Amino acid sequence: MARAKTGRFSGVGFAVLLASVTPLTGFNGNAGAKEFSVSVRSIDEVSDGKVPLVAEITSTEAVLVFVSNRALACSVVFGETRKFGRVAVDQDMDGGAHSDHHPPLTGLKPATEYYVRVQGTAADGTLYVGEIQSFRTLAQTAGAPVNLAALAAGARVGAVSSNYGGAKNEEPWGANSAIDGSRSTAWSSSGDGNDAFIEIELAERAHVDRVSVWTRAMSDGTARIEKFTLTSDRGKVFGPFELPGSDKAYRFAIDEAVRSLRLDVLQSTGGNVGLIEFGVYSR
Repeated sequence: MARAKTGRFSGVGFAVLLASVTPLTGFNGNAGAKEFSVSVRSIDEVSDGKVPLVAEITSTEAVLVFVSNRALACSVVFGETRKFGRVAVDQDMDGGAHSDHHPPLTGLKPATEYYVRVQGTAADGTLYVGEIQSFRTLAQTAGAPVNLAALAAGARVGAVSSNYGGAKNEEPWGANSAIDGSRSTAWSSSGDGNDAFIEIELAERAHVDRVSVWTRAMSDGTARIEKFTLTSDRGKVFGPFELPGSDKAYRFAIDEAVRSLRLDVLQSTGGNVGLIEFGVYSR
């Protein structure tokens, strides 16, 4: 039988002595209990006073935004009760520990209260745990704006500079990931840097008044688009536009009837630049 956990809380964190793991020593049913200690501390110690925030909340998705001053392998447990039930992790090509965290929370129900807790593990095994927070998703509205650049709206990728690893557009890291409506996927070029581009063809010509652009970024700071232009199928150029960060989708106003839009990267942090999501909206 595994013994219960014991623990104590200190002013700057809490240490937990776990004695619940009993590794098997063979197939004869005998097992030897093994005690080990785990250092569990408050997430506040690595957040510089900035509480992890749930941002970009919609009726079905949200993003946990958190910057740590120590490299962590970060995850978020969440669910409709304080027992959670689901886990989200950073969608980072490198994986491992880093400092800029933005795990997407997907598959949520509209107008529903959710509980979340962020936790991260450092390279020395220290586990940092945050307080339980809650947020409420938005209600589903019939009049919500339609993203004309989405696959679901009949849009398609007309051209792309490259896909990471030579992937097809419909494969992981392929260009379709920029218009699939999911924050848990992303298009990544194959090291195109400032030469990256993607062209989206709409299902039909539409008068567009705004676009939204959400750049991807690697944990080492590369792959982030900083400045870009948009070019219509009739050759009209909009911009240059500047992206303040990779934490969310940023909106930019244009006023033009278009059938397609091509995004060209003018300035980036280099490497496998790409997009989490690209949106086109009409009045």
